[in-house]
Amino acid sequence: MRDEHYWPDWDPDPDPVIQTGEVPASTAPPVDPWADSPGIDRLDTTAVELPDDDLAEELLDSGPVVIPPPSPASRFRRGLGKVLMVTGGTIALLVLLYTADLLLSVGDVPRGVTVVGVDVGGMERIEAESRLRTQLEPRLVEPVQVLAGDVETELDPVEAGLGLDWPGTLEQAGNQPLNPVTRVLSFFAEREVGVVTTADPDTLHEAVAELADSQLDHELTEGTIRFEKVPGTDGRVRAVAVEPRQGQQVRDIAGAAQLVRDGWLGAGVEIPVTVTPPKATVAGVRTALDSVVNPMIAGPVPVLGEGVKGVLKPDVVSAALRFAAQDDGSLQVQLDQSELRDALEPQLASTEVPGKNAEIVFAENRPTVRPAEPGRSINWERTLAPFVDVARNPERPGLRVVYNAEQPEVTTEDAEKFGIKEVIGEFSTTGFSGDVARNVAAIAREVDGAIIGPGATFSLEARTGPRTASQGYVTAPVFEDGSGPRVIGGGVSQFTTTLYNAVYFAGLKDAGHTGHVHYFDRYPVGRDARSLAEDGSVVDLAFTNDGKTGIALQAEVSGGSVTVRIWGTKRFRVESSTGPRSDVTPPGVRIVPGSDCAPEPGKAGFSISDTRVFYDLDTGNEVRRETRSVRYAAKPAIFCR
Repeated sequence: MRDEHYWPDWDPDPDPVIQTGEVPASTAPPVDPWADSPGIDRLDTTAVELPDDDLAEELLDSGPVVIPPPSPASRFRRGLGKVLMVTGGTIALLVLLYTADLLLSVGDVPRGVTVVGVDVGGMERIEAESRLRTQLEPRLVEPVQVLAGDVETELDPVEAGLGLDWPGTLEQAGNQPLNPVTRVLSFFAEREVGVVTTADPDTLHEAVAELADSQLDHELTEGTIRFEKVPGTDGRVRAVAVEPRQGQQVRDIAGAAQLVRDGWLGAGVEIPVTVTPPKATVAGVRTALDSVVNPMIAGPVPVLGEGVKGVLKPDVVSAALRFAAQDDGSLQVQLDQSELRDALEPQLASTEVPGKNAEIVFAENRPTVRPAEPGRSINWERTLAPFVDVARNPERPGLRVVYNAEQPEVTTEDAEKFGIKEVIGEFSTTGFSGDVARNVAAIAREVDGAIIGPGATFSLEARTGPRTASQGYVTAPVFEDGSGPRVIGGGVSQFTTTLYNAVYFAGLKDAGHTGHVHYFDRYPVGRDARSLAEDGSVVDLAFTNDGKTGIALQAEVSGGSVTVRIWGTKRFRVESSTGPRSDVTPPGVRIVPGSDCAPEPGKAGFSISDTRVFYDLDTGNEVRRETRSVRYAAKPAIFCR
């Protein structure tokens, strides 16, 4: 018998009866489980039989026992047990720490919370509010930085009615989180909760609106160039670039006020604006200034006329420059020629020679043609066309004046072909004197000799122009009878009525006239005309030569009488037919106090019609008639007291 025996405590090959519950059909020899185990001798149980005493002795033998190495399964079970023990301990520790942290921080501000950069996390709420007040109260009165478009400015928070709700600010930080992950992360992260602002809505809205109106909103400034006079010089100027600036406007005042309320304690508040961008760029303005404008105003520009030299000084040139911003960012320089022309006309006026139309002069009451004279006038457009290039030339070569030859409207040949051979209409009036007579004589001189071609229209005001003292006019009462305010050229309506009646009997077409407001008995009723209104303003008279030949006007004044004759080729015999007066209204009476009162007789008002009848010269038959109605207003009699 061997000294060492090993008895396994497990059966590597369980009894099939135990495993399956069935008895095998045949009995096989027993299998030795250790037959293939190294280091263990297999016992031959068939050859040796031990007695019972020996077996007991063998079993009770206390010799050394060999323990087999642990199997993978046993090792796994032992490792799993250790892991579960460590994990359970860790969880228990974490639960203990979580519970302690939760109990210790009940009611405190959550960790990691900041208010406008002030760390109040983990503090008791009273302590947190105290810190906020200490840190933020000085900032409550500091100006709020406001950015709107290209404007940076400040807003006074006190005047805007802004303040802080301290408890409300901490309240929005929330309570301690129950999520353990969140609580752990709060040790390593910050959470900005901002502030709860108090504000008077009306005060804040008004403050923001006033800020927008006074500072934030501004009009578009387009890039351009302006000029400054240089003191102590003769017309020198300095060009200054005006840099472009966008236009902008705060359109949503309520929204801007809310932005201020939400962010006034931060780094600043940006308010959105509606922007209108300029066209010109800074570079575009600078290019125009350096390459065009500065050379043009570097010195005076000479202008060379016929025998006369004019000059355009830099201040005149600068006044004529216009600037237009372009879509490509450039600044276009333009020239207003009228400014240059206004400056040059007085200097070059003597170089122009006005043309003279052929006229009819009357010698011994017979018409004679006075020949026309050609004239010379400045062609301003052609003269000023090269101005920019000449002005930019540093050598200042001068600008040469270009003239046009002025042909008269009525040539000598025209006048001779007009068929002006006889008087076709004539009329005279009387009853004026003094200053009125001087004015009537002055206007008669202006009209005398005028020629009107076939189809042309004659305007009395266009012929005479403004009535000035240099033309021989003096101040006189507006009305021919000496009444009304005194004006220069007063009383000339005497001539106007005379001309109208000459046109009337010449059979020419009336192109517009205005009768007197009140009737003057020195004129034919219904056939008067005036050149002045009650306030002295001008009233025109015009007629058209609707014949096939030309006509000429002859006007002469003698004493208190004026006569107008119209020469041409007679076409009609003209007569006037006046209707009865109707709708007569009495003049009334007006009493005027004061020593400067002038009594005047009253005039009745009435309506009347006048008919112009045309007769054929050869047959004497009536050709046509023209009827017009006239209404004269009553004029009250003035009594002085």
